[in-house]
Amino acid sequence: MSPHKRVTRLWSGAVTAALALSLAGAAQAPAADLNNAKNAGFESGLAHWSCSAGSGTTVPSPVHGGAAALKATPAGQDNARCSQTVAVKPGSTYTLSAWVQGGYTYLGVTGTGTTDVSTWTPDSSTWKELRTTFTTGASTTSVTVYTHGWYGQQPYYADNLSVHGPDGGGGGDPAPTVPAAPTGLAVSGTTSSSVSLSWSGVPNAAGYNVYRAGTKVTSVTGVSATVTGLAASTSYGFQVTATNAAGESPRSAAVTGTTKAASGGSLPRHAVTGYWQNFDNGATVQRISDVPAAYDIIAVAFADATTTPGAVTFTLDSAGLGGYTVDQFKADIRARQAAGKKVIVSVGGQNGTVSVNDATSAANFANSVHALMQTYGFDGVDIDLENGLNATYMSQALRTLASKAGSSLVLTMAPQTIDMQSTSNAYFQTALNVKDILTVVNMQYYNSGSMLGCDGKVYSQGSVDFLTALACIQLEGGLSPSQVGLGLPASPSGAGSGYVSPTVVDNALDCLTRGTNCGSFKPSKTYPDLRGAMTWSTNWDAAAGNAWSSTVGAHVHALP
Repeated sequence: MSPHKRVTRLWSGAVTAALALSLAGAAQAPAADLNNAKNAGFESGLAHWSCSAGSGTTVPSPVHGGAAALKATPAGQDNARCSQTVAVKPGSTYTLSAWVQGGYTYLGVTGTGTTDVSTWTPDSSTWKELRTTFTTGASTTSVTVYTHGWYGQQPYYADNLSVHGPDGGGGGDPAPTVPAAPTGLAVSGTTSSSVSLSWSGVPNAAGYNVYRAGTKVTSVTGVSATVTGLAASTSYGFQVTATNAAGESPRSAAVTGTTKAASGGSLPRHAVTGYWQNFDNGATVQRISDVPAAYDIIAVAFADATTTPGAVTFTLDSAGLGGYTVDQFKADIRARQAAGKKVIVSVGGQNGTVSVNDATSAANFANSVHALMQTYGFDGVDIDLENGLNATYMSQALRTLASKAGSSLVLTMAPQTIDMQSTSNAYFQTALNVKDILTVVNMQYYNSGSMLGCDGKVYSQGSVDFLTALACIQLEGGLSPSQVGLGLPASPSGAGSGYVSPTVVDNALDCLTRGTNCGSFKPSKTYPDLRGAMTWSTNWDAAAGNAWSSTVGAHVHALP
């Protein structure tokens, strides 16, 4: 035998032995865990599922993944129990999970041969995962998994149920494959800073990625999404992909969404807001027609609370204003609007308490403010609630108002400094919640104690640094620069403390927009789109010879 043949035979034998060992090892390796439930995503209707008293059905929305989900509705003495018998392996541990939404929802398993388990959640407005584990008995070959709601409660939704563990031999759902590209992508709504999209669900999809101009901007589990933070009057291209554990689909066909014009109609790029007093407190008594042209937004102070929770009303103080009639007031508002100005009604003030803390009071607020807009011709509303607010329901109220008033609504806010120290504060949350319909936040840089700036340092009122370092929190906390203004008293009599000369206000505006005339605090970048400034009040400004509006007004309108 030649040396070559000997080497060949030795190599061949080694390969054969190695292959035999590999096959033996493969035969002994345990099978991979899988989802033993069938039709776990309800893509095939209620196949393999049984729901009590006809309580269950499948729906195309809301879904956690794919194109369908279970909707089950409790009624009378029925708790809408939907169940499936699942094959399992004796003496094995399984993870039971499902995504749920809606009313009270329970997830559990019976017939385990050991300890039956369940878990539950109260009402949930978004998809929430329920998860638990169980171990089968020595002779258990099948279990019953179930979901149910609770008597007299709202319907619940369930999707993507899983009994994950060793193969029970019942042939659960197959391993996922990469889903197909979504179809039906369409623009379902727009605002001045957002585009809402919807599309058709894809079978076997666990989620979706949304792309704008080729860059992923958000991921969702349902078949709709809203992309925010967009510029007004601008067109954007969008695509969507479907995803699951196996990967990501090709991108859908593209659609184009165009944002609406910015709220506030014809407001200039940089604007001055002034509060007009519907009362005589020693300042110059004015009519709307007396307000200088430097003011772009005139906030009528104030609307008052009524005995109806959340509702407000407005009564012109004709006697206190020298016989100013309602008809004259309305005519003056129209004249100001014809000159390109906005006149809004302010709610709150130092002594004003309006409580919007549930859905009913939110609706009352929106309806009553809209009624005032129709009665007097106001262009919108200013939120100047200095005694606290509920971010959830005030946001709801303002969105309802916007739906009634349309895109021309002017929405301003005048929080105190403490209200805007953190995005977790209710006022800041409200501003961010309604960012797409918000015109400007004019924080009150007066009647304030020392506060933190965005650099973590403490600043005291009365300086350029106090204005710029605190404005930085809003500018870097999520508001657009065009939604940030500086609120100051028009004269020393206009506030208990915090008055600064118009020159200081102008320097702060320069620092933020141009990077010049700063104090010790210098922002990391400039904000040329800064909206402008606000003052309390046009009346105190008049009492001081209109020095504030003459100086600051001209400076605001000359900003870059």
